[in-house]
Amino acid sequence: MGLEDWVLSIMEKLGYLGIAFLMFLDNVFPPIPSEVIMTSAGYAAAKGDLSLIGVIIAGSAGSLLAAMLLYWVGRKIPQQHLFSFIARYGKYLRITTTDLEKSLTWFEKHGHRVVFFGRMIPAVRSLISIPAGMSNMHFGKFMMYSAAGTVIWTSFLACVGYYFSENQALMTATTQRVGYIILTIAILYVFWRFAKKFYLSKR
Repeated sequence: MGLEDWVLSIMEKLGYLGIAFLMFLDNVFPPIPSEVIMTSAGYAAAKGDLSLIGVIIAGSAGSLLAAMLLYWVGRKIPQQHLFSFIARYGKYLRITTTDLEKSLTWFEKHGHRVVFFGRMIPAVRSLISIPAGMSNMHFGKFMMYSAAGTVIWTSFLACVGYYFSENQALMTATTQRVGYIILTIAILYVFWRFAKKFYLSKR
C-alpha cells in the first residue's frame, strides 16, 4: 500500500478526525508530508465523502495543535536538554541538531514574521515552533502568524486536490511550483530585511 492509499484509508475510517491527526503528525514527524495529506483530503471532498470547508478546518486544526505543542516544548524544556534529546532520538524524527540550530539562527536574525512563511515550507514548519518558544515569543502573536500561514497552506493544498485530483501530474507540478514561489518570497523577504539593515547602518 502506497502512502497516498494509506492516508486515504485513515480518512475513510476516521473522517475529519483522521485528517487532523495526520496533519498533527506532519508537524511532529516530517516524513509524512502535508502535500500528500491535504491533496488526498481534497480528493475525498471532490468525491463527496467530505466537505472542502470541513477538510480545511480539520487540517488547520491538527497542524496548529502540533504547533502549540512544539512551541511549549521549546518554551519549557531547557535548551541543553532539547539538543541532547534531538541528538539521541532525532534520527527517528528525521531531525538533526543542525536543523534545530539553523532554525534558531534564522528565527533570531529575521524576526517573528518568519513563523508565517515557515508554516508553508516543508520541514521548516516542523521546527519553527520550537525556536519561537525558546525565544519566548508572545504566544498570541505566535498563534496569529501560525494560523495565517497554516490556513493559507492547507486551503491551497485542499483546493489543488479538490480541483486537480484527476490529473496527478498537474497536481504535483502545481504544488511544487507554488512551494518554490513561497520559498522565493521568504528568501526575498530575508534579503530585503538584510539590505534595509545594511542601508540604515551606512547612514
